Amino acid sequence: MPKSSPPAETIHYATGPSSLGAVLVAQSTAGLCSVMIDDDPKVLRDQLTLRFPDAELIEDVAGLRAVLAQAIALIDAPAAAYDGPLDLRGTAFQQSVWRALMTVPAGQTLTYSELAQRVGNPKAVRAVAAACGANRIAVVIPCHRIIGRNGSLIGYRWGVKRKQSLLQREERGNGYA
Repeated sequence: MPKSSPPAETIHYATGPSSLGAVLVAQSTAGLCSVMIDDDPKVLRDQLTLRFPDAELIEDVAGLRAVLAQAIALIDAPAAAYDGPLDLRGTAFQQSVWRALMTVPAGQTLTYSELAQRVGNPKAVRAVAAACGANRIAVVIPCHRIIGRNGSLIGYRWGVKRKQSLLQREERGNGYA
């Protein structure tokens, strides 16, 4: 019988409730590598397994209590900031898009075209949209601040209703819709 190989890495995770549903945070040794939102914590756990198929996943509610609290704070008061290290996993282009997104202040939005211009590639609108879709660190990397050219709320991995709620909270400035 062949020996199974050891896991490629260890990812610690925790889930908790927020005003927009269940939240899962996951952290590698390099930093926060995932924030996901869904109605069902089991779905989030399943998505984490798909995202990191070669990792050993360890539930660590006590160890990630502060990280989870910060992620939930970003949902409830989107002007808050995450101050821990990030483990951005993506192409150089995706990472440039994600870094540009983190410079968009709470309460402001950009179109995909404007974001493409910010990353120095105005013709890469579709690639920018794909990078937003590939973002696995919800609210910390605020893809919800990107809207369609006509102002429509299109394309948000965690659901357009959640996107609308986050933007309303930011617009009102007090964190609550």
